[in-house]
Amino acid sequence: MASVPASDGARASRPTNKEDATPTRDSSVTRVGRSFDAEKHQRPDDEKSGGEPNGGFFEDGPGRDEESEGTRSHDEDLAAANSRMQPEYTPDGKRIITEEECDHILGYSWPTWKKWMLLSSIFAVQVSMNFNTSVFPSAVTPISEAFHVSEQAARTGQCAFLVLYAFGCELWAPWSEEFGRWTILQCSLFLVNMWQILAALAPHFGSIVVARGLGGLSSAGGSVTIGMVADLYQPEEQQWAVLFVVLSSVFGTSVGPVVGGPIQKFLPWYWNFWIQLIFGVAVQAIHFFMPESRATIIMDREAKRRRKSGEDTNVYGPNEVKKPRLSMHEFTITWLRPFEMFVREPIVLSCSLLSGFSDALIFTFQEGFAPVFNKWGFGTLEKAWAFIPVNIGYLLAYISFIPWIIRDHRVIRAKGPDALAPERRLQWLLYLAPLETIGLFGFAWTSMGPPESHWIAPMIFSCLIAIANFAIYMSTIDYMVASYGPYSASATGGNGFARDFLAGISAMYAVPLYENIGDSRHTEYASTILACLALMVTIPVYVIYWKGPVIRERSKFAQSLEADRRAKGGRRVVAVPEEQLEPENL
Repeated sequence: MASVPASDGARASRPTNKEDATPTRDSSVTRVGRSFDAEKHQRPDDEKSGGEPNGGFFEDGPGRDEESEGTRSHDEDLAAANSRMQPEYTPDGKRIITEEECDHILGYSWPTWKKWMLLSSIFAVQVSMNFNTSVFPSAVTPISEAFHVSEQAARTGQCAFLVLYAFGCELWAPWSEEFGRWTILQCSLFLVNMWQILAALAPHFGSIVVARGLGGLSSAGGSVTIGMVADLYQPEEQQWAVLFVVLSSVFGTSVGPVVGGPIQKFLPWYWNFWIQLIFGVAVQAIHFFMPESRATIIMDREAKRRRKSGEDTNVYGPNEVKKPRLSMHEFTITWLRPFEMFVREPIVLSCSLLSGFSDALIFTFQEGFAPVFNKWGFGTLEKAWAFIPVNIGYLLAYISFIPWIIRDHRVIRAKGPDALAPERRLQWLLYLAPLETIGLFGFAWTSMGPPESHWIAPMIFSCLIAIANFAIYMSTIDYMVASYGPYSASATGGNGFARDFLAGISAMYAVPLYENIGDSRHTEYASTILACLALMVTIPVYVIYWKGPVIRERSKFAQSLEADRRAKGGRRVVAVPEEQLEPENL
């Protein structure tokens, strides 16, 4: 694995202006007269656009100057951020701690070793959660034999898990933004592990389906772990971490079939669930010792520490002054936020549908491995090991992103964080996305069996498909995290919803598609249909790349977060006013 360049380490705490002017009171809070230094936070591209030429065939791609039209002026950005960045007092005189006061303890300022310690634990958590989705198909045949149900009926356990996993991603994500990443992940892991026990001890098949469904609903998924990346890194620094977390997600999905083959061959069906439980308990124990990364939770704890030590007895965290902690109105907004963003945010909708359709194609294609490799007489273990090229493809895709990230970081260091448009994060995808269509066509017409073709040929094409799928997931996630910052967990929840929901549906039609369509060439026809769908799915990649600035201009939420970030000298904001989260403002 490539070495990760060191960050700047712990940043020095930003000094706080203590020359308070006479307080001025509005209807709800008292502002301390602390002006915002506009000159200090001048954008590096105010005089001219620093849009980096994209190079190669796509050198006329979008730059920063294309984004300016239709967005708020820089002066308006500063004016809007000025009121938000000044310390506030509640009507009863409590002072709310500011982000600047806590700068030295927030995730952005952690040393590199601490950030990557947390990311390594998240890697294990993400592999475990996705392992649960992909190892179950290995138990389909043993379960159907043990409970005397058809194999198609047994696949409902896979469908239930993935479909409810889609809703779990959406339902857990916003709570991690309100109550902290650590608490939500620990609750999620605990519940998932409990449902594994129910599945392993199930007295009848219905109990397995219920346990799988509850396990999927309890899975917080990648939306929370991706949100943690936004806690630790500014947009221009996040790509190494996003790349690492995406690798954990796809690796968990592809390693399940490899491990599931030996489980199916040598162990009873219920060991499929016991092994999921052992893995889940191990990663929960590892994550238990990790620190909280959500900025507002850290600020609450810092305020409590200052009051307890007597350093400042009148300072309170942003969540401490909310009475009640979460009203019914806020409760509804919080829970509906991911669904609202999925439906009403064009960036979220476009990227999520692209990634979701791609993932569904992958799950459908992988279900075709058994009927395809049966032609060469593959047994249980051989069919499991046929997934190894998929893992190799994911690793190659991971490595292929490294030169692009290094190049982007060089440009940022030379010209500043605003030198590259967010759409630059999609550029490598423009080259890799066609591999999905090419790979599916190649897989289709090299899966004819002996003597027409060798078994290594479809494996090579499956490697190409994996490269494209990784690139789609990585690029769309990176793009959304850069756009939505502290609320990226809700934004990427839409991505996870689309991926898991469509993959769950595919569990019910994939095998019949490969076994029943057409004549003796049914496997070839099935993969050809998927290749045609992949061609249509990849077209939006180029639309988003060229029209991304226009799409983002239509997003009030994304524009507000970006304006605040620019006004704060390029720093990502940790929260936005609650009124901006109202559905009518999204």
